[in-house]
Amino acid sequence: MHRISLAVLALFALVGSARAADLPNIVVFLSDDHTLTDSSLYGSTDLKTPNMERIAKQGLTFDRAFVASPSCAPSRAALLTGLMPSRNGAEPNHSRPRAEIKKLPAYFQDLGYEVVSFGKVGHYAQTPEYGFDLAKHFKYHEDIAIGEAIKWLKARESDKPLVLFVGTNWPHVPWPEAKDIDPKSIKIPLTHVHTPQTRAARARYYQAVKTMDRELGEVFDEAYAKLGENTLFLHTSDHGAQWPFGKWTLYDDGIRTPMIAVWPGHIAADKRTGAMVSWVDILPTLYAATGQTPPESIDGKSFLPVLEGEQTDHRDAIFTVHSGDGNNNVYPTRSVRTERWKYIRNLHPEFKFSSHVVREKRPVPYWDSWVKKAETVKEAARKVKRYTQRPAEELYDLEADPMEQNNLALDPEHAEKLNQLRGKLDAWMKEQGDQEKIYGEPILLESE
Repeated sequence: MHRISLAVLALFALVGSARAADLPNIVVFLSDDHTLTDSSLYGSTDLKTPNMERIAKQGLTFDRAFVASPSCAPSRAALLTGLMPSRNGAEPNHSRPRAEIKKLPAYFQDLGYEVVSFGKVGHYAQTPEYGFDLAKHFKYHEDIAIGEAIKWLKARESDKPLVLFVGTNWPHVPWPEAKDIDPKSIKIPLTHVHTPQTRAARARYYQAVKTMDRELGEVFDEAYAKLGENTLFLHTSDHGAQWPFGKWTLYDDGIRTPMIAVWPGHIAADKRTGAMVSWVDILPTLYAATGQTPPESIDGKSFLPVLEGEQTDHRDAIFTVHSGDGNNNVYPTRSVRTERWKYIRNLHPEFKFSSHVVREKRPVPYWDSWVKKAETVKEAARKVKRYTQRPAEELYDLEADPMEQNNLALDPEHAEKLNQLRGKLDAWMKEQGDQEKIYGEPILLESE
């Protein structure tokens, strides 16, 4: 047997180091419960998010990015497995993906990366189960996480390429005191009931969004100061905020998410895209950015060609699911969304939809003020009823009705479109092995 000379070993080491140097660092900043339209980058006129705007000018903003499910644990499990909830096992909130499934950290550890997590990345205490080399400050509203992530990054000395996930708890409830938000300046969304309590609660929520935006800017700046320009930075949120018709629902305020990507030399600056992408696509996209071919066995598909300007579209349809959150919103729903159309199937319209919104008793609860106003104001009554009771099917023309107010499912003129989307959803659910399970104890409308 011939001995390998020290010179050859040294050459191998140099080649390995060169390859490691070519690999991009990856930093992902996750916000928690942030509705896309509640930011100036996406059209808000009364809530400034200057860091989102500043970062967007250096990269690509997605106008049609969507989560897989509008509650924390299923959404994050889909991100970290590249699989939809029916296939990874994390369907209701607080559930976890099956242990045997390969998770995001393992993909990058196999390539020699250090993979680190600070804050809410998985669903709180589940975070270490995903296999990060280091996972810290993942407890409920452990708000030191962002500062500690920056401190850790500043002190890091490893020459390994890095994948760093930083998850803020903002703007997840409980929302802080509105120190520099004037409630009178707030534009109340069309889906809300106008009451003083609504306005006061939105001011607190806006304060939380501002905190998130500040933390985003701090992490972005330190990432490039420490890691250099060969860094792919991604910002997105796990789903919409805890407002009616947002979180826990398949309306766009629940499933459509902010997404900004920056990678100097690879992603053109100050661009927007209408390409439709899903959270299950993030894992294979980041993996493809290292020069690897993502596995075909997962649901996600790389949108790296969109990032690099080679393609302008990605998916022709987005599928989303929701099952429940303990004994809250025990209301399994499925949807398919194209650029123009949204079809929602409520599997059990005989159930009443309920959520933390209805039961929230933390500072400035507002739902009771909606119910009170509904006693005398017809429009308030319509909104309250619509939140808690849904038909079996919903169909929306998003071009004409972006706020999803006019259900066309019973309109004969749109029967063909309804049947088309029904069939598309049926085929996808069968492909997914969706068992349409009920998790938790539902509330029956007839028992009210």
